[in-house]
Amino acid sequence: MASQAREKFATQVNSEILAHVRSLAQSEGRQLQALVDEALADLIEKRRQSKPRSAVMAVYQASHEKFGTLYKKLAE
Repeated sequence: MASQAREKFATQVNSEILAHVRSLAQSEGRQLQALVDEALADLIEKRRQSKPRSAVMAVYQASHEKFGTLYKKLAE
């Protein structure tokens, strides 16, 4: 990852989770902030992928408007 501007922030974390993350950082020879960056980036990507794209939703809505009655009958 290219060097980007960094910003400090403060938060609170479950003690056990923080201990595990610190242990991981030490065992991997990495800084704690690198693992926090990685975890936050993974969370953003996970949430981004879990939301359907607007184009997909538009097609779904159009399909549902056209075939909604059929879908209900198939569900029965």
